[in-house]
Parts: sequence; C-alpha cells; structure tokens
Amino acid sequence: MGNRLSKIYTRTGDKGTTGLGDGSRVEKDDIRVEAFGTVDELNSVLGTVLACDTPEAIQTYLTDIQHDLFDLGGELCIPGHTTLSDKDTSRLERILDEFNMDLPALKDFILPAGGTATSHCHLARTTCRRAERRVYTLSKQQTVNPAALMYLNRLSDLLFVIARILARHENGQEVLWQPDRDKK
Repeated sequence: MGNRLSKIYTRTGDKGTTGLGDGSRVEKDDIRVEAFGTVDELNSVLGTVLACDTPEAIQTYLTDIQHDLFDLGGELCIPGHTTLSDKDTSRLERILDEFNMDLPALKDFILPAGGTATSHCHLARTTCRRAERRVYTLSKQQTVNPAALMYLNRLSDLLFVIARILARHENGQEVLWQPDRDKK
C-alpha cells in the first residue's frame, strides 16, 4: 500500500483540478472524475443500507460489493488500470439467482418505497444506474475495462432484487404501483 495521507487537505484542487491515480491532473468535472465519483457515491449509499437492520447474508454480500466498488473507483482513477474481471460479474449473477429464486414473479411495477433499508437500497440501485451511465460515457471517449460496465449493470439488477427481499424483511410486502388509482 502506498503512502497514507497524514494531512487531508492539499490545496492542489483549489483551482478546479484534481489528481488522478497516475499523477496527472484533470478538471474536477472531467467525465473520468464523474465516473469514479459516482461509484464512490454508490459505495456511500450502500453504507446507508448496511447501517440498517438487514439479514446477515445481505450484510455480507453488500460489504463484499463495497470492496469491489472501492477497487472499481481505483480502476477508474488510474487510466489503463484494471481490477474487475468477468468472474466478479459472474459472482453477482450467482447471488442474484440465489436471492431471486424464492421471490414471487413480478406482475406489477414496484415503487421505490417501503422501510428504511428498502428505500436506501432503491436509492443505491438508481445511483448504480447513474454510475453505469457515467462509466459508459467515459468509455465512449477513453478505454474502459468492459468488465466494469457489466459489473455495474448486474449490480443494479442485484440491488433491485435485494430491495424486494428487504421489503419483505421490513414490511412483509412490496409497495406496488397503482396506475388506475383515484387521484384526489
């Protein structure tokens, strides 16, 4: 592990630039910064899910995913660096299949609502979708590890399934969209 920061502020970003992991500097609104910043935001939102009462298996998997996201942030911060691989996406698919197996088939749309953990998980899912869009935008301009895009795509699916599980854990049911309700 490299040097750790002993002083948190450096003043090097005061004029609108930030340093990448390879030592180069880019503007703070650079698409690469947007991409790894949104992955960091997703990781923080997952932390709010983990702060809630959730089943142990979900706690374990989400903690592992936080480590993956930290790796992905590092990967995106260093142009040309890769950490994620197809096996990481395959692992998410195995978890997805395991969790989805006991859920009832979807017949209606689900509102991103419910208990605290459920709502935080839906927020994580939508933040994950935004991270995927940011990484995709970056990939149109610069080389990006294709495994990163696959991972984020599968992760948003997994977070949807986890939100369904958490809705049952917290409230016993999901909040279904009612398209034909009376509007008062």
